[in-house]
Amino acid sequence: MKINKRIILLSLIVLFGAIQLIRPERNQQTNPSRYDIFHKTDTDPLVIAQVQSACYDCHSNRTAYPWYASVAPVSWMISQHVKDGKKHLNFSEWILYPQDRQAHKLDEIIEVLQQDEMPPKPYQWLHKESVMKPESRQLVLSWASKLKSDLSNSNQ
Repeated sequence: MKINKRIILLSLIVLFGAIQLIRPERNQQTNPSRYDIFHKTDTDPLVIAQVQSACYDCHSNRTAYPWYASVAPVSWMISQHVKDGKKHLNFSEWILYPQDRQAHKLDEIIEVLQQDEMPPKPYQWLHKESVMKPESRQLVLSWASKLKSDLSNSNQ
């Protein structure tokens, strides 16, 4: 029986090592995008810092990967989370969105912040810098509301 347990353990170690060779593509654009929501704006630096620290890992082309993002299968899950996040909202491509889509995305941003749905709690546990204090959340909410108002006024 001991041989079978050793074979199983050795097989699991080899399998774990082998899956490390399957690497998902990294979401690491080196330069800020000229299509970024904050590109050439006079947005409050506190808003920029808060949005970038709380949202950009999943909602931009500039993910800052932690060390454990290099270990499969965790790397696969993180890659999928980032793909899903960018599908819903990508701050790095904001200017490419039509204005009606921008308005809709701002409504969604306001809603998830008001309901404290973003950033997700498990993400906050691992990334303390993403935790939004009430005053920071209110600052970002005010910014999003003003941006939505400015967008609506520019359509008139």
